[in-house]
Amino acid sequence: MATEIATLGGGCFWCTEAVFQQLKGVQAVESGYAGGQVLNPSYEQVCEGTTGHAEVVRLTFDPAVITYREILEVFFTIHDPTTLNRQGNDVGTQYRSVIYYHSPQQQETARQVISEMANVWDAPIVTELSPAETFYKAESYHQNYFRRNPMQGYCAFIVAPKVAKFRKTFSDRIRTDA
Repeated sequence: MATEIATLGGGCFWCTEAVFQQLKGVQAVESGYAGGQVLNPSYEQVCEGTTGHAEVVRLTFDPAVITYREILEVFFTIHDPTTLNRQGNDVGTQYRSVIYYHSPQQQETARQVISEMANVWDAPIVTELSPAETFYKAESYHQNYFRRNPMQGYCAFIVAPKVAKFRKTFSDRIRTDA
């Protein structure tokens, strides 16, 4: 079984990780950092906003179960791609909307989906589209964060509503073991 990789940034990685972990066809989700110039950045460095890195998730998925296009459709539903360098109260370049493509096919699909999404949103799409480079896995305490900390304040008030929206909108795409 051949798998593919998708790397996406849509604000805080706790939110995007929590959603994609529940999506049929997604086999693994890792929170991390990409797109910057600092080698092996720490969470604290990325939070300062000076590394150039975005908080991202790296998905391993089975394209026979879910297509890259479908992953991007979920991505554009769970975050606001019209706000530059912010998602809600999370502000800074580390929270930018970004798609890091891993192949020319992913690049073309992302361009098509971004173009289509321009007809859905009332404001211009500001999602960055860049080639995937080095991915730095975030510290272990960031992995599976929402699953391990559902009652933590940010999780209860920010992550949980995003997960609920995803579950309502994409009820037919939820993993049976989620």
